[in-house]
Amino acid sequence: MLVRMIGYLSFPAFLLLWHLISTSGLVNRALTPAPTDVLEALWSAASSGVLWADIGWSVSRVLVGYCAGAVLGIATGLITARFPLARSVVAPTLQVLRPIPPIAIVPLAIIWFGLNEPEKYFLVAWGVFFVVWIATFMGVQRVNPLLIRAAEMLGVPQGRMLSEVIFPGALPYITVGLRTSVTIAFYSLVAAEVAGAFSGVAYRVNMSHQNMQTGLMIGSLFALGFVSAVTDAAFNAVARRLVFWH
Repeated sequence: MLVRMIGYLSFPAFLLLWHLISTSGLVNRALTPAPTDVLEALWSAASSGVLWADIGWSVSRVLVGYCAGAVLGIATGLITARFPLARSVVAPTLQVLRPIPPIAIVPLAIIWFGLNEPEKYFLVAWGVFFVVWIATFMGVQRVNPLLIRAAEMLGVPQGRMLSEVIFPGALPYITVGLRTSVTIAFYSLVAAEVAGAFSGVAYRVNMSHQNMQTGLMIGSLFALGFVSAVTDAAFNAVARRLVFWH
């Protein structure tokens, strides 16, 4: 009970401490605005519709890029884990590309797609793909070999083997990769919007920084964190119901 109460009070205590420091005169309030200043800036942005438009653009970019990266990651993971020839051809190249963060390929993405929506989708998909691919690959490697052997003895075609035996067996690992990728998608979104966008929450953070609107900048960061946390919680709730044998 005490631990739960501390958990409930930790964030209000953090806000109170923040407010006391900001209003104490020890710091420049223009650079370190109080929570009330941040709330006022957020309320103004929400009232004008700017905040909701930014959230809508950011969520749509994450959704499209995430789905593209997840589908490609699952398909590639299944194929490379199941077929040694495909693994030999594809895996070495992917292992070289995997450590490259999305922010490092922003210039290349801009050259390929310009400052348009496909550039944002590509960067988000890049970040998601490799996490899902590794999770799927590991999941397939850990499927009970007795199930695979039994299906082979029954003459199950490879297509049905992948969809009805291997994929369900690897799904708990795939789900972990998909959930991890939710956060990665928002990381990649920040790189995409800061590098070249005209809307979105991360774009608003960058613009408010340039205009010294510190309250709006911090408020936009909180909005981005809140949306990311809600998305992660929603995904976890759905995954617990769907992957009930985990």
